[in-house]
Amino acid sequence: MSLQSKMIKRILRNYDLYLLLLPTLAYFIIFHYVPMYGVQIAFKNFNPVKGIMGSPWVGFDHFERFFQSYQLETIIRNTLGISVYELLVAFPAPILLALMINQLTNERFKRFVQTVTYAPHFISTVVVVGIVYLLLSPKTGAVNSLLAVFKIEPIFFMGNADWFKTVFIFSGIWQNIGWGTIIYLAALTSVNPEYHEAAVVDGATKLQRVFHIDIPAIMPTVIIMLIMNMGHMMSVGFEKVYLMQNQLNIDASETIQTYVYKAGLVQSQYSYSAAIGLFNTVINFILLISVNKIAKSLKQTSLW
Repeated sequence: MSLQSKMIKRILRNYDLYLLLLPTLAYFIIFHYVPMYGVQIAFKNFNPVKGIMGSPWVGFDHFERFFQSYQLETIIRNTLGISVYELLVAFPAPILLALMINQLTNERFKRFVQTVTYAPHFISTVVVVGIVYLLLSPKTGAVNSLLAVFKIEPIFFMGNADWFKTVFIFSGIWQNIGWGTIIYLAALTSVNPEYHEAAVVDGATKLQRVFHIDIPAIMPTVIIMLIMNMGHMMSVGFEKVYLMQNQLNIDASETIQTYVYKAGLVQSQYSYSAAIGLFNTVINFILLISVNKIAKSLKQTSLW
């Protein structure tokens, strides 16, 4: 029996599983692969009247224009700055929370902590930004009211470019830290309890057990999540940045995503914005491949 016949026979035998896979496969084909046809407008002077095929080719003109833009340095610096800040502060936060929750012995309190930390994830980004504005208001905000108790002058957090990245990252941690712990708590459940029992017999403290049992157990998961995070290193996200952005903090909040929105949809420079988006995607792809290769070379878990 040929390989093709074996494959057809296997598919027919497990047809119900493939039917469950079909909607997901259709989603990625329709909304992720088919639209890639339009990427070619990055190399054309796109005219909606002429269409994609009828628009003239201009090669790398739009890429050159972006690289020569006076805003290039600011945009790249802000995008990388937020991404690196998020990687250093926000990425480890769910890991630390998962390790702490895993050490709780009171099941009721453990469930309470999990519920409280998960809840903000289900709040709309628009609402979260509204809460941030209210809390950080220089006149009526709770944070500035607390600072006033210590005789500290009110700080206009949302109008100060120096504070933008910090407010963005820590509000994101508050919103997503609980949700991010789910995968690490799942990994921690696979740890054999006998390891902890043996460590206790040997006189190991809780901290020593965390460092020598729990952390090595979740390290493959941490590496996989790190690789996946590196895959969108240059994609800070649009909605929250745009909602928090104003003319006072724009020097620190203008990222590639907000710039693409303004150039493409507001100013109707479709080809130019497509070129910037393609450049961003290529950088993310290179980072993903590179980090995965480094992890593989170090004999660590990798995506492939």
